[in-house]
Amino acid sequence: TVRPDMVNGHGMCHGGIVFALADSAFAVACNTYDAVTVAAAASIDFLAPARVNDELTAQARELWRSRRSGIYEIVVSNQRGESIALFRGRSHSTSGQIVPAVTT
Repeated sequence: TVRPDMVNGHGMCHGGIVFALADSAFAVACNTYDAVTVAAAASIDFLAPARVNDELTAQARELWRSRRSGIYEIVVSNQRGESIALFRGRSHSTSGQIVPAVTT
């Protein structure tokens, strides 16, 4: 939910807040394969303003993935289902697993 401390002088949610939400959804999506994966690039298009009390949701979709990289699209929308932003991220998998192997 967008709080008053998240808006700029125009009453719109700061772009950095919207970017951070989308980036977090991107991180979850590209790390689902238990391989340490980081962002190689990201961009965002702001489509409409979010305002105080708007409830924002980020939905991630994997567009393409190879062994070491992937491309993801994240749509940020408000409680009315209106698209607020479109984020695209490119991932890079490094060595290592997120969940370490259990040794006995």
